[in-house]
Amino acid sequence: MAADPSWALHWTVLCPQLGSPTRRPASDCFARPGQGLFGPARSRPIAASRVFVDLTPLRVSPDYRRLYTGQAVSFLGRQLTLVAAPVQVFAVTGSSVQVGLLGLVQLPPLLVGSLIGGSLADAHDRRRLLLIAQVLLLGCSLGLAINAQGGNGHLWPVFVLTAAQAALSGLDSPTRNAATPSLVGADHLTAANALNQILYQVGGVTGPAIAGLLIDQVGLAAAYWCDVACFVVAIGLLVRLRPLPPAGGGRRAGMASIAEGLRYLRGRRALQATFVIDVNAMVFGMPRALFPALAESVFGGGARTVGLLYAAPGAGALVGAVASGWTNRVKHPGRAVLIAVVVWGLAT
Repeated sequence: MAADPSWALHWTVLCPQLGSPTRRPASDCFARPGQGLFGPARSRPIAASRVFVDLTPLRVSPDYRRLYTGQAVSFLGRQLTLVAAPVQVFAVTGSSVQVGLLGLVQLPPLLVGSLIGGSLADAHDRRRLLLIAQVLLLGCSLGLAINAQGGNGHLWPVFVLTAAQAALSGLDSPTRNAATPSLVGADHLTAANALNQILYQVGGVTGPAIAGLLIDQVGLAAAYWCDVACFVVAIGLLVRLRPLPPAGGGRRAGMASIAEGLRYLRGRRALQATFVIDVNAMVFGMPRALFPALAESVFGGGARTVGLLYAAPGAGALVGAVASGWTNRVKHPGRAVLIAVVVWGLAT
């Protein structure tokens, strides 16, 4: 898919409190002097927590455990589709251009969905929004599974349904980010963000590897059906969450809310630069469209090799996420982000 959270470790460096791209979660990042970016980190109970991730949010909040577990399961399922869709497109067309277009058609829905999702998350019960998003994502995965049943299927449903998934992911992700502070509290928000990054990286390593193995040993449709099963589990966990209305009754969703969020970026160069860097890295600096062709023509492998290629970036990101305890003490976060981007470019 066009969007992959494996790049997002530097968000933990730049802005530990950042949630959805709307006004309130973004402003939380800059409105709390003495926390994370703008002051010394709170002392931790053990020295190891200065380096390794803090598990306190999972211990103190049963609802956060449910949200986190459901997110882990659904993200794992989405990683299966992340590999299965380009493998399917390449099997049908034999063209890396078509595989690249698959990612390109998902970018506009993702951007629009994220803006709308952030606005909705500030106005409505986050639990209900998450349930709606997960049910619709399940429907998309079900359509992909039916299309791939018995062969490589048709090409157009892959493009249409993965674009729809990207839009729904744009709703799902900011809603989860907005829900997290009310579940863990301000004291544990940075640790919760770090835990989320570990979730993304573990899923980014295991999901593609499992997908490649499933496609190679069972078939293309098996990866999609496993994605369907993951969404069923995630929905079951979300149902057990308490209602999560926005603080203070929320604000009216609509273009005014979206415009206010965009206006918030004006004059905030660090935040603007990070958005530009993210888009640049994901659109121009991620050679995933070549993975199916590389697996076949360079490495002489099949779907299993494609899965390993997709898993490789997540493996490196996982190391960074596990050792994220130092990020609270970064004095020059912008410089740290730039260094990370330079290393990213050299590796590519």
